[in-house]
Amino acid sequence: MVGSGGVGSGRVGSGRVAAENALREAIAAGDLLPGARLVEADLVAVLGVSRGNVRLAIEALHAEGLVERIPHRGARVRVIPTDEAIAITEARMVLEALIARKAAERVTAPQAERLGTALADLRGALDAGDLLKYSALIQRLHEQVRDVAAQPVAASLVDRLQAQLVRHQFQLSLRPGRPQVSLGELTDLVEAIVARDPDRAEAAAVRHFRSVIAALSEPTPGGPA
Repeated sequence: MVGSGGVGSGRVGSGRVAAENALREAIAAGDLLPGARLVEADLVAVLGVSRGNVRLAIEALHAEGLVERIPHRGARVRVIPTDEAIAITEARMVLEALIARKAAERVTAPQAERLGTALADLRGALDAGDLLKYSALIQRLHEQVRDVAAQPVAASLVDRLQAQLVRHQFQLSLRPGRPQVSLGELTDLVEAIVARDPDRAEAAAVRHFRSVIAALSEPTPGGPA
């Protein structure tokens, strides 16, 4: 659920920014699912900001495509159709390729060690059959790569795109055989970054997201639409 804890009366706009960030993070984490209603009164109580700030935050997320307004029914988290998810992933692939290249150029020894640990955690979750944890750890691994890359513009754009894809990515993680494929691709990516090979890292990122696009394009047998 959306994080609680009130927002103090700091500078003008801080409440709006805090509400906007909290809602965006909740959508990106899957705590607010596609189709979930955003009731202003409830959000005021949870976030501890004014109704005006909540309304402005919802409008900002509406402009980003994360929220939609339904006439006479209010706002809700937007449901992203598959064809749009594919288009978003195509755009994200270009940004992630840049991020992977920068990460390989800039990675330090401690960062390389942490990436290796993150990869081991992914393998552990998959071996344990914990696909929910596996899906969450993939997001965390990508976040770590973005931190290593230190390319704030690309990272900010990816964060906004990622928030729209979380439900599709979770569904992909439930497809038989798909987690094993993604683990191999992410292993290639991490190994290239740790080896400080920008060309290889960029190519590994492109291969991974092309694979995601191909998987999104396939129907899900017996699974959710």
